[in-house]
Amino acid sequence: MGATLISTGSPFERTMGYSRAVVKGPWCFVSGVTGYDYATMVMPEGAAEQTENCFRTIIWALEQGGFELGDVVRVQYTVAETGFADEMLPVLERHFGEIRPAATMVIAGPSPSTRRAATADQKPAKPQPTTTTSLTGHPLFCTPRR
Repeated sequence: MGATLISTGSPFERTMGYSRAVVKGPWCFVSGVTGYDYATMVMPEGAAEQTENCFRTIIWALEQGGFELGDVVRVQYTVAETGFADEMLPVLERHFGEIRPAATMVIAGPSPSTRRAATADQKPAKPQPTTTTSLTGHPLFCTPRR
């Protein structure tokens, strides 16, 4: 079974050798995203705006693969500094407050680019309800494919 590779056209994807998202069978895996506005290649200063940009990229990638934000079952937030989390919370609540996927927040310290306050890595899935593992081997609880 082949995979569908989804790209934003960002130069980072080619340079670092990855796809923004990969759809294989009933699974969609979206790569970790940063707060860049990929249309302008500008990184905003504030963590809230960076987090909004993360969601714009995630939603776009999901839609390209035939998924939606409501299909996300697992998310990991990686935050450069504890203080940024407070700025991110209203954005997280706006997008995931009703969906409530399993989540982990990691405070990782400054990223290689100190302008990057937040990244988000999520695992949306639509496999059969009895499936509990993903192609990457991380345990997931999944929703059925529509």
